Amino acid sequence: MTPNTSRTYNKQRPARPKSANSSGRRPQKSGFKKRPIRGGRSSRPQGQQNKLKIIPLGGLEEVGKNMTIFEYGNDIVILDMGLLFPSEDQHGVDYIIPNISYLKGKEKNVKAVIFSHGHLDHIGAAPILLEKLSYPTILGRPMTLAMVKHRQEDYIPNSTNRLKTITIKNLKDKFSFGAFKIKFFQVDHSIMDAVGVILETPEGTVIHPGDWTLEKNSKTGHPVVDYRPLARLKRPTILMLESLGATDVRKSATQEEMKHNLTTLISQALGRIVIGTFASQIERIAWIIQAAEQSNKKVALDGYSMKMNIEIASKLGYVKAKKGTLIKINQIDDYPDNKIIVIATGAQGEGNAVLSRIITGSHKSVKLKKKDTVILSSSIIPGNENTIQKLKDELYRQSDNVIHGQIMDIHVSGHGNKDDIEYILKTIKPDYFIPVYGWHYMLREAAKLARDLKFNENRVLVLDNGQIAEFDKSGGKATENKADTSHVFVDGLGIGDVGNIVLKDRQVMAADGMVGVVVQVNTKTRKVINNPDIITRGFIHIKTSEKLMQAIRNHVKKKTEQIVAKKMPKKSEEWGAIRAEIRDDLGKFLFKETQREPMIMPVVLKV
Repeated sequence: MTPNTSRTYNKQRPARPKSANSSGRRPQKSGFKKRPIRGGRSSRPQGQQNKLKIIPLGGLEEVGKNMTIFEYGNDIVILDMGLLFPSEDQHGVDYIIPNISYLKGKEKNVKAVIFSHGHLDHIGAAPILLEKLSYPTILGRPMTLAMVKHRQEDYIPNSTNRLKTITIKNLKDKFSFGAFKIKFFQVDHSIMDAVGVILETPEGTVIHPGDWTLEKNSKTGHPVVDYRPLARLKRPTILMLESLGATDVRKSATQEEMKHNLTTLISQALGRIVIGTFASQIERIAWIIQAAEQSNKKVALDGYSMKMNIEIASKLGYVKAKKGTLIKINQIDDYPDNKIIVIATGAQGEGNAVLSRIITGSHKSVKLKKKDTVILSSSIIPGNENTIQKLKDELYRQSDNVIHGQIMDIHVSGHGNKDDIEYILKTIKPDYFIPVYGWHYMLREAAKLARDLKFNENRVLVLDNGQIAEFDKSGGKATENKADTSHVFVDGLGIGDVGNIVLKDRQVMAADGMVGVVVQVNTKTRKVINNPDIITRGFIHIKTSEKLMQAIRNHVKKKTEQIVAKKMPKKSEEWGAIRAEIRDDLGKFLFKETQREPMIMPVVLKV
């Protein structure tokens, strides 16, 4: 998934399918072929059979937090370590990372971590998790490793020397890590240096494209990447295919169509051009820079993650701009409007990103004008629909020229659609199919596509996060065993210290506010001195609710005196029960009076 890359580390932190029946017979007709399941040599004592275990720690019940463990005997290889951005009700949480408690005590078994590409939902949790695993060897293409290193520096300055890296210089490179033989294949995606991974074991060969799309030649209509060689890999093969687009039946635009439309907009725009896109769309940004040079325009990049990504890509030689093409954002007023292109983050409507600051008028250098052309060159991340709709509305209020994907093909998705998934299934003809990377309904729809293609239903495994799939010489199956995949929240410097109880408290405060009461008790007379002090936040407006405020004071005073009249605590720890009783009683009173349930924090002072 193309993530919201405008968010960065700014703090130092960080019915179940049955087993297949392997008859060994192959059908004569074309289509999916049933292959015999081969066993492998066991490194365990005689009589015990090693199994290939596949354990997805994230990405199968959400869009993000992608991480998968592959385990064979005492050897473990991990694919990706992504993060998930919080939902609106997860207040104060910076992001969510995979739970790696399954690996506790197995840290030394981790032979390698492979990164498929540089999006945050695939590398964002790497600095935190690599540290917890004592920095195992990591593999990736040059751009991917450069982005991992940058995240590492943000997490712990001057710490990249802790990383043990192997660069995938060529797709023909091969590596062995214990029982795993690792190979690679080309994929199309929306970021440079994305790579598909092949993990060969004695019990099966896993084919995992990571995130992918099916770019087609605009003249022939044929896919640019040839996936047919994957059908000839050692059997049985297990295809783990990203299925985000399983319900997408729209025709995909080609790169040529997108570039033609953007070229027209860039060359004909009368005013400034503001392009909102993902910071990870490095290849597209590089192309826009070239198009700007052809039109004699200046380009200003804005957004920390975007500038960082282009800087990394420039050092690797992936982005080449002529001297003077790129200017600083505060220099745009030094040039005529029709000579300016601003490429900014925030096309998903993120509150702290550049586009949001532009439309709220808080951006220091960019104030939208009616004749400006605003282009949203990005897809909608599932869950962001309402936020993006609000962004569009505000842009339409301020500009007469807003262009987005619903009216023109100005973005090519980095994810295959329904037809593309069918094509991959028919081309690779895997023995097992595990749809991944999406909400559960997306995985189910992808499974339906396979069954419609006459794929053996027992060999289509729809897993939940943490559910362990096993493969051995008798076949493959989704087991009842599950690894712990409960959320690990990152909040500031805290990693995992914000649990569900803390989050629930934040949700209560966000929904109904907070009420604090301070009561002074004379321990000799057992009477409340003066009226209790009431402090509220997000509950009621004190100045316009004096009647209710006085009722609260009277109620708390009366209840407190009733409690201490029965028993005056002698020890400090006994006052906890008094506070709890005041809290519960006041909660019932406030609900009766207001139908709200604020968080209540009583304080009792002994005098």
